[in-house]
Amino acid sequence: MSILEKKRKGRYLFTLLALLIMMALLKWYLLMQEIPDYLQVPSDSSREKVLGDALPEWMQETVKEAAGRQASDIPQENLHISSPDSYVVECSLLGVLPVKDVQVEVVERQQLIPGGMPVGIYMKTEGVLIVGTGEVCDMNGQTCEPGSEIVHSGDYILAVNDVPVSEKEEVVSQMNQAVGGEVKLTVLRKGERTELQVPVVQTGLSEYKAGIWIRDDTQGIGTLTYLDENGSFGALGHGISDIDTSTLLNLQSGTLYNTDIRAVIKGENGVPGELSGIIRYSGDEILGTIEENTGIGIFGSITADISELSGSDALDIAYKQEVEEGPATLLSAVDGEVKEYDISIEKINLNSSDANKSMVIRVTDEELLEITGGIVQGMSGSPILQNGRIVGAVTHVFVNDPTKGYGIFIENMLEH
Repeated sequence: MSILEKKRKGRYLFTLLALLIMMALLKWYLLMQEIPDYLQVPSDSSREKVLGDALPEWMQETVKEAAGRQASDIPQENLHISSPDSYVVECSLLGVLPVKDVQVEVVERQQLIPGGMPVGIYMKTEGVLIVGTGEVCDMNGQTCEPGSEIVHSGDYILAVNDVPVSEKEEVVSQMNQAVGGEVKLTVLRKGERTELQVPVVQTGLSEYKAGIWIRDDTQGIGTLTYLDENGSFGALGHGISDIDTSTLLNLQSGTLYNTDIRAVIKGENGVPGELSGIIRYSGDEILGTIEENTGIGIFGSITADISELSGSDALDIAYKQEVEEGPATLLSAVDGEVKEYDISIEKINLNSSDANKSMVIRVTDEELLEITGGIVQGMSGSPILQNGRIVGAVTHVFVNDPTKGYGIFIENMLEH
């Protein structure tokens, strides 16, 4: 064999070895992703059953013999669990190679009243949101964009020239009092307060502009997911973000209202559908207050009579390892009355990095398909039931297939 052939063979073997190592690392990563980092388990479930439901089949025999360490054996900074009966299970490959520690927290099973009814949502932002910048025309007919590259989309204006503001009109009023060709904006940017000097131009008599597009509130229709015996509620299964910037809105205050669904725009491939209705903005139509806007839903307190919101009895919740692929139902009021519609849970991800996308569901109910085409905007928050328990809520629709969408586990919503 010539020296050149030996070099070629060596390069081939090196490439093959590198490829095998990469494949092994990828397989190892996928194995890690199959196993949840953390589990909540009801106190009435055995350790073997819980781990048997939660872990992949290739690990079942190993897990049956795995000894659970007490939570006190784990460094506090690495702990997600807190209850005294909690424990940690060491998962290993073939009982030899350690793969991951699963933290298991023992809890009492909760009960919730399922929702399904549409609600009108009004939210006032904390500060005034900057949506973007644009050109303005000054007194001489010249166009410019004063705020460009100084303010950012997603900034919240808290004060103008040290005067606190919470509404668009207040920002405009303070801008019109500009002196020296600029204003000082106190903004909240990615959680930190900062002060900006922003140029303004005179666009009319006693009128000055910085070319900033702003918004101070939002409204829409969603679905109530659950209520508890104390009058707390959860809805949507995802947060409310600004439509232009995709920024999760900072909540100052919010209100739930009664709403009437007047029409359903049916979903089609590539075009999501929508529930269209009228929000009844009046004092006697208020259902409750919104106290949190988070990535996993909106939460708050019901002030109306709970019995008028839901005629259903409280149901047990299911923890994520108890959710099964197969038949399930969702609750929705697309035709004005809360009904149970058939769906199928097609995929479950116990360790999803995006809690809003922990399940893939498909609508199979012919009546619902006829009315909506599947999942439409406004159905976010519709409770998902299986085996007589609340297992989660609808969060998103597949734009290219409205019969399918994502769901969130109910236990994730309860961690807000």
